Amino acid sequence: RTRVRLVRARPWPHTRGCAVEMMSMTMRASVSHACAVRLPRHRHTASAKARGRVAAHAAAVKPWKANDCKLVLEDGSVWPGKAFGAKGTQVGEVVFNTSLSGYQEILTDPSYAGQFVLFTCPHIGNVGINLEDMESKQVHLGGILVRQEALNVSNYRSAMTLDAYLKEQGVIGISDIDTREITRRLRETGCLNGVLTTDMSVSDADLVAKAKGYDIVGKDLISEVTCSEPYEWKDTTGEWEFSAEAKANKEKFNVVVYDFGVKHNILRRLASFGCKLTIVPASYPADKVMAMNPDGILFSNGPGDPSAVPYAVENAKALLGKLPVFGICMGHQVLGQAFGGKTFKLKFGHHGGNHPVRGPSGAVEISSQNHNFAVDPKTLPSGVQVSHINLNDGTCAGMVWPEMKAMTIQYHPEASPGPHDSDVCFADFVNMMKAGK
Repeated sequence: RTRVRLVRARPWPHTRGCAVEMMSMTMRASVSHACAVRLPRHRHTASAKARGRVAAHAAAVKPWKANDCKLVLEDGSVWPGKAFGAKGTQVGEVVFNTSLSGYQEILTDPSYAGQFVLFTCPHIGNVGINLEDMESKQVHLGGILVRQEALNVSNYRSAMTLDAYLKEQGVIGISDIDTREITRRLRETGCLNGVLTTDMSVSDADLVAKAKGYDIVGKDLISEVTCSEPYEWKDTTGEWEFSAEAKANKEKFNVVVYDFGVKHNILRRLASFGCKLTIVPASYPADKVMAMNPDGILFSNGPGDPSAVPYAVENAKALLGKLPVFGICMGHQVLGQAFGGKTFKLKFGHHGGNHPVRGPSGAVEISSQNHNFAVDPKTLPSGVQVSHINLNDGTCAGMVWPEMKAMTIQYHPEASPGPHDSDVCFADFVNMMKAGK
């Protein structure tokens, strides 16, 4: 039976009422019976032995899962939580993403290679994993950090749970950690390296040392995610097409895409505008690209430090001015260096689907972004125009160099996930190729 006692609650503004305190006598009796110990009415008369037996039984039958993994950051902080996905130990740079949807696209975005993604959205996994929304063939990030893993999946397109997918991909997940506090820490101190492990026997000190030994600066991560041979892209947006410009375009263009870790939806957007796409490895020689007789070249998104890929910069230099070129994210940074500029690392990067950007017309776009480095506009030559500005921190978010037939965008105009404000960039690139014919 249950005894209900009404307790006066503290009155809050515009509200008055009572809180209900419920004490289950049935629960107390069941624990006593299971332990073969009769609980006395007054706690102080119980023997120490009886209390010990009750405590031992209660510990053995906890209705919740115990912490079985931990995140250790290089600043020495330790965050125990509950594991899902694969088991093991992984090291990476911790970044936070503020998107409220699209966790599957984030998981499969190659730009997150070498990083752990902390989701500020508290529930992750609600719609499971489907087979159509992948941005690449596999998960490239090192681990995911969430406040709560959704245990119930509800979506007609779902093919498996998030937990099952991460196990299949060999990626570690941790839940039931204070993602809000970690996000605050990252905003105040900047990106922190961390170690995620399901091996609770390893000391915190050893894990801190491992985290301090990792550094994404100077790492060529593009070579880990690029394709090995050229291939032709076939898929289009099909029934998902939303752009009037794409539907109206009847011309065909031959576009070569440098794969620095390209997302599938970037390729789908270009294909929807009538582009025949040939994807080539990140180090593919410029002369072989020109031999394909392209109408334009795309330098794609990708992970890591743009200053660590000089071979990509040299290819970009060799192609500048010969035909229209378009750089997205890492491609923006590679072209920025090919222009003569330099890049630098941001404090905690831009990761999310709600970043305001002012374009050349003065209109503000809400954009989807994912990058930890930026181009320093002070180092650019006089012919280069900074076309887009990130309104959160004033960094360079886009460039054009009319004389060299070049345009770049620091963020993701395909916005998967995210708003479609910036989709016009694909039409701009197509118009540039039309003018060049």
